[in-house]
Amino acid sequence: MEPQPTPARPGIPGSAAAHAIETVFRLESPRVVAGVARIVRDIGIAEELAQDALVAALERWPRDGVPDNPGAWLMATARHRAVDLIRRRETYARKLQEIGRDLSRSAPPAYDAPAGPDDIDDDLLRLVFTTCHPVLSAEARTALTLRLLGGLTTAEIARAYLVPEPTIAQRIVRAKRTLAKQNVAFEVPYGPDREARLGSVLDVIYLIFNEGYAVTTGDDLLRPGLCEDALRLARVLSALMPKEPEVHGLTSLLEFQASRTAARTGPDGAPVLLKDQNRRRWNRMLIARGIRALDRADATATGAPGPYALQAAIAACHAHAHAYEETDWRAIATLYGLLAARAPSPVVELNRAVAVAMADGPAEGLKLVDALTAEPALRDYHLLPSVRADLLARLGRTTEARAEFERAAGLTRNEKERELLLRRATQMPDRP
Repeated sequence: MEPQPTPARPGIPGSAAAHAIETVFRLESPRVVAGVARIVRDIGIAEELAQDALVAALERWPRDGVPDNPGAWLMATARHRAVDLIRRRETYARKLQEIGRDLSRSAPPAYDAPAGPDDIDDDLLRLVFTTCHPVLSAEARTALTLRLLGGLTTAEIARAYLVPEPTIAQRIVRAKRTLAKQNVAFEVPYGPDREARLGSVLDVIYLIFNEGYAVTTGDDLLRPGLCEDALRLARVLSALMPKEPEVHGLTSLLEFQASRTAARTGPDGAPVLLKDQNRRRWNRMLIARGIRALDRADATATGAPGPYALQAAIAACHAHAHAYEETDWRAIATLYGLLAARAPSPVVELNRAVAVAMADGPAEGLKLVDALTAEPALRDYHLLPSVRADLLARLGRTTEARAEFERAAGLTRNEKERELLLRRATQMPDRP
């Protein structure tokens, strides 16, 4: 018997129910997939069962109402179908013995704290380490984990990676097939195996946070749930691997970034630029946590700082400035130079150009930005024309700036960002 929902209200219009279901599933699907994967030991099947639960919700919620705890409803429904699936298999008895409990009567898996210094009882973290298995390519690991853990669509992942959408879709399908074929265990590995997957895990957590911090598509600028999941995973990983400086570096970076969340949007949800943010709304507790994590990264490092520690140091420069005008842009430009040498990428160079423009003037920054216009990876990246527009405006070349703001607005898929860019375009006066 499938779980019965507790209606928040009896019967709701189909369109409203569909919107509610889409929102809930986007937020809860990572936990549902992770929880079911713990039972069936197959990520591809777990995702299918989560989709089955979504179909059940689409059938039931418009009639019965959205349950008080929709995430638990989806989890219970998916688990019920997982049990039915296992019962239909010839190997049900063996599977039941392996799992070691009566699945039909047990409660949904809990997300408990670590049981010991070298153990994690966390389905989401198991999912990350499983999808970051070395049998997959680095690109496939990240794409699959973003799809399953972050709940991102293939289009959103393609946008984050600046690659075609069909490429991402193929990576995800092949990755699931490979994990199933290789019978990869759903677990957090130990020793060398864990360290071999760590880099991919950190990259995935970072990209999930970024998608929540600056949503690539849709009407909202932020998806706080993704940020919270990523930050929680980073903190758990820091406790699990206290001697890994890059783990602390990533945790520090996310703490600093999360500290600004409340100030990044106005009452209407519109984005607020860094220079216009009310820094009294920055979360000082998270900033303090970021500083402590950065100190741990420095204390555990045995050589030059890694990419995440360097990015955390850049974020710390912003956190230490009580006003935008007090920002140490020269230090930030230097740190971006070190980051470009350690982990070169066009996006890092674009960020370095912004810092150079603030330290040495917009003309110097514009030279660096113009050198990036031929980069294939930045061809559809809206922040390139956006940065260029800002520098042109500071140089008084407002007609060119308007055109660049409009081009940036045409490239972004986020409605809030588009509105901001178009508004900035209209603010540019005509010049003879």
